[in-house]
Amino acid sequence: MKFELLQRFDKKRSPEQLRKHFDTEKAIAAKLKTSSREERKVIYSTMYDELLATVPDHPRLTRRKDRVTTETRIRTQLALIERFLADDTIFVEFAPGDCELALHMCSRVKSVYAIDISDQGRESLVDAPKNFKLIIYNGYDLDFEENIADVVFSDQLIEHLHPDDTQLHFQLVYKILKEGGAYVFRTPHKFMGPCDISRYFSDKAEGFHLKEWTFMELAKVIKSVGFRSWFIYWKNNLIYEQPIFYLSIVEMVLKMFPRESRKIATTVFLPGDISMVCIK
Repeated sequence: MKFELLQRFDKKRSPEQLRKHFDTEKAIAAKLKTSSREERKVIYSTMYDELLATVPDHPRLTRRKDRVTTETRIRTQLALIERFLADDTIFVEFAPGDCELALHMCSRVKSVYAIDISDQGRESLVDAPKNFKLIIYNGYDLDFEENIADVVFSDQLIEHLHPDDTQLHFQLVYKILKEGGAYVFRTPHKFMGPCDISRYFSDKAEGFHLKEWTFMELAKVIKSVGFRSWFIYWKNNLIYEQPIFYLSIVEMVLKMFPRESRKIATTVFLPGDISMVCIK
């Protein structure tokens, strides 16, 4: 147990609670990593129900009661997507979690669709606005109109995808976006990892973060799908268009650093996490 991380990141849970969380995620993740696509469809439908039932102190459950934390998270997410919104926007969020952002968006845009692999017993949806719709799918087969969305958003999703499924996810997003539409997403940078529950117990991601990415790895996926351009958010939400030369050099150099030094250098020479915009 890395006690310095425990004191820094999670003061509300005991080492025993964290260990139980880690062991549960690690066991489910191990099944996912060795599964076929058909097997993953079944696992996806139950994995979060299993996790939350086994780990009742999971942050996803406890933070539902913390309005300050929820509102802070929504403000951070809005800072990434606000520039792309209009009254007639059709907004889609993948992996919406507690759906608080999606519900907030209902007063800002024309239509809101929240797409997830499980309904996870979201009590907040009982009185959802009429322009909101929750869509549950198996992670692959999405029954959704093509070329309709103005903005697609995901926050802390990409790292949870099986590496074999990441390109498929971007292809799904590409299909539902209008020409000129934007996919805005945020995911931890590989050099800052592990960023899941593993960080207390391991030097590599062994929980639900099946793969943590670098900018250049994601840039290759984005290009292969057909997006015509992409941007990154820097500190203070400044946007830079396809800084390929800078990112490739910095990530190549940082890759050679010792792990802890690499983390520190990443916060200096890179934004810290990966926040990107892909334009169809």
